[in-house]
Amino acid sequence: MLIGAHVSTAGGLAQAHARGVETESDAIQIFNQSPRMWRPVVYRDEDIAEFRQLMADGPIESVVIHAVYLINSASDEPEIRSKSLASLIHALRLGDAIGADGVVIHPGALKGKPLEEGLRLAGDAFREALAESGDCPLLLENTAGAGGTLGRSVDELAQLLDAAGAGKRLGICLDSCHLFASGYDIRRPAGMDAALAQIRTKIGLERVRSLHLNDALVALGSNRDRHANIGHGELGERGCASFLSAPALQGLPCVLETPGVKRSGASREEVELAKRLHKRGLAARKRAKSASAARRGGARRGGAGRRGGERR
Repeated sequence: MLIGAHVSTAGGLAQAHARGVETESDAIQIFNQSPRMWRPVVYRDEDIAEFRQLMADGPIESVVIHAVYLINSASDEPEIRSKSLASLIHALRLGDAIGADGVVIHPGALKGKPLEEGLRLAGDAFREALAESGDCPLLLENTAGAGGTLGRSVDELAQLLDAAGAGKRLGICLDSCHLFASGYDIRRPAGMDAALAQIRTKIGLERVRSLHLNDALVALGSNRDRHANIGHGELGERGCASFLSAPALQGLPCVLETPGVKRSGASREEVELAKRLHKRGLAARKRAKSASAARRGGARRGGAGRRGGERR
């Protein structure tokens, strides 16, 4: 798993890479423009070339773009829809330019519309954005479910993918806080595996292409999107380790979007903690698997002895 931090692009793409190196990130996530403004940032060809060279040199192995929060792909208001589509296309084209592993987007909000209409509007927007860009994947993020947001369940994510054409460039980004807030109890491996089993059946695990690791400041099923620093929320270190160690998720980019100290974002220390929890979770799963195998072996031996005794 490639674990890292969401980093600022203040000062340019090269500075974003430098911040990733400072936090000892294996993967980074950036915004393609200010999350509070519609105006796109246009990077020069030489800036993009420098960033691509930095990525090729390492140590960072993956970059993911997060589309801005202003976007509402399920809107039917002409101005919002036009600006949302333009911003999403810009993000995908930048993803093509810098070799990003995907553009993550919150699928949209219904704003009082029926679910079917919101799904159709969002699907149409995603189809158009994909048609106006190259090869960069579009990754729909699961949401906590507050305020009529789309993508609050595996079923809704599956419906969104279908509405968008279910093409190969479409995938999902799983957020640990949002999973928990929308009712999936992932604090133990069995619960995490059960959530992934739903995804395997209804979407396909190959669609899961990036991850967000965030602890949850809110209770299970609260439908509120409130991130906490790792180990300081309802998931806790054990829940975060459960998320990180799921076998089906290994090898993916996993980015922390935590508040950090004084809301400064994930630090090197927090990225290091996440990496330790990843190893701890994998070790715990290995021990549990070995213990289970030993119990099965003991049961088989005991059964054979009893049958042998009955024959005598």
